[in-house]
Amino acid sequence: MASGISFFLLAVLLSSLHPSAAQSIVRAAYWFPESEFPVSSINSSLFTHLFCAFADVDPNSYRVTIASSKAAAFSTFTSTVRRRNPSVSTLLSIGGGGNPSPEPIFAAMASGAASRRAFIDSSIQLARANGFSGLDLDWEYPRTGSDMSNLGTLLREWRAAVNAEATSTGRPRLLLTAAVYYSSVLNSEEYPAATVASSLDWINVMSYDYYTPSWRRVTSAHAALYDASSQLSTSAGIGDWTSSGVPSRKIVMGIPFYGYAWKLLNPANNGLGAPATNGTTGDGSIAYNQIRAFIRNNAATRVYDGNTVANYCYAGTTWIGYVDVEAIDDMMTYARDNRLLGYFAWSVSGDENWVLSQRGGCRLLQLSFPFRVPGLCGFLKVGIRRGLPEVGSFILVYAAEDVK
Repeated sequence: MASGISFFLLAVLLSSLHPSAAQSIVRAAYWFPESEFPVSSINSSLFTHLFCAFADVDPNSYRVTIASSKAAAFSTFTSTVRRRNPSVSTLLSIGGGGNPSPEPIFAAMASGAASRRAFIDSSIQLARANGFSGLDLDWEYPRTGSDMSNLGTLLREWRAAVNAEATSTGRPRLLLTAAVYYSSVLNSEEYPAATVASSLDWINVMSYDYYTPSWRRVTSAHAALYDASSQLSTSAGIGDWTSSGVPSRKIVMGIPFYGYAWKLLNPANNGLGAPATNGTTGDGSIAYNQIRAFIRNNAATRVYDGNTVANYCYAGTTWIGYVDVEAIDDMMTYARDNRLLGYFAWSVSGDENWVLSQRGGCRLLQLSFPFRVPGLCGFLKVGIRRGLPEVGSFILVYAAEDVK
């Protein structure tokens, strides 16, 4: 009886959706094998798109390749995540930050017609052979005017090849996306915005890492939505992208499932902007699930700063800036108000019991209703099929396990 009532309620809610809610919403995340997070453990029901990272570019042939150590996981990635969510789309991401960085390889590849052709043809072949729904370019970063111009040429030729392959084979067209800098301007060089808008299905804006403790000697919000004192913020960067001509509905906002730890010079001075040094080894990064464990184990003080839309916590001399549910709520409101296509997370392995992933998806759904629906995230699993034009593209499934 309760189940029947719930389905009736869902039907009523569905019929009340504003027409704008029928548009596609992207709820995406990246996975990479070095995280040692099993693909089979990904709760794909929380996502519309999942990115498998990273394929490489051969420095001699410029063909896209998958390292032998990754081949098995990549070849079964799509089939594995579709066990829980048959409609999830998967994309093969190429490049990444890397150490050493693949940036010079991308620059060389994009500079010649033959090398671009080798890259494009092999990327399509590899995506099809491994069952992916699309391709994602992660060139970090094109640095010069020539790089930016060559990137535009690469994207135009890639789009033409993807369209031609779909026409000749009769298969669904591969998605084409790119992970890009937080702003459309990098070191005074502008991305080819018009070509980005016309050639890509969307861009994943890497709206994080504005500050890190490896060089910043005061505590900082590394993924601040707003910053009144500088242009290093998500709102400023997305404003640059839309001003350059990329439609907001082709912009997906990045959310980091990790933070950065600083060591306070004075534990009594523990707000944003407090003098500090690097709080851990390496670059100071720490996954969200580890941050939550730190808070529990050290009775750390949690603070939400609504001016920047950022969370931080501290205990003793340890200070960590990160994104938690409060920031997620306000970021999703910003995404809705600015008509963005959705959000992506780096990466699935950082979440704790899917708290952030659930919060982001449910918050976007709640904002689609003309009235507040208390407890919606507590009893709904929400899947949003990409590309269906009607309100019925929302698949609302009663999840009894969520209310136990």
